[in-house]
Amino acid sequence: MKVVAGLGNPGAEYANTPHSVGFEVVDALVRMAGADWKKSASFKGEIADCVASGQKLKLLKPMTYMNLSGDSVAPVVKYHNATVDDLIVVSDDIDLPVGRIRIRKGGSAGGHNGLKSVIERVGSQGFVRVRVGVGREDHNRERVIGHVLGKFPPDVRTVMDKVVDAAAKAVLKVIAEGPQAAMNAFNGWTPET
Repeated sequence: MKVVAGLGNPGAEYANTPHSVGFEVVDALVRMAGADWKKSASFKGEIADCVASGQKLKLLKPMTYMNLSGDSVAPVVKYHNATVDDLIVVSDDIDLPVGRIRIRKGGSAGGHNGLKSVIERVGSQGFVRVRVGVGREDHNRERVIGHVLGKFPPDVRTVMDKVVDAAAKAVLKVIAEGPQAAMNAFNGWTPET
């Protein structure tokens, strides 16, 4: 079994924001699989079950807010006897330009509080990350927070719709062929404009 966690913030006020693009990617996977989300109080999130490339998948949207994502992800991994090698986490990345995808196995949180929480609670950095570029204007902390929690402008939203679809396909490639094949296919990918 693979656990695919899309990171984001719950609530309508955070929909269509850069910080919740991980939710959008797992939502796309649920649509592709014809699955349904179910609320899980015990896992502090929404869960969907499906199959891809012969693998059972547990898709997860933590409803804990970004900084506590690990409080949802770690119990799901543990309960289903999954390992760090079975975990794929999808998140936004302000250090990647809008529209870029970067897949990596292992590494630090890179300043992302959701990834930091998952690393702390899972007890390892060794899981696969599918990071979706949302860009940033500069390094001013207040502007960065405003950017990741602000709504996508219409022109960027059009690009992100393509990116979300591609990121979902990247997750499926990780599952079907492994992280290296997915890196080769998607780490240089850019959306057609």
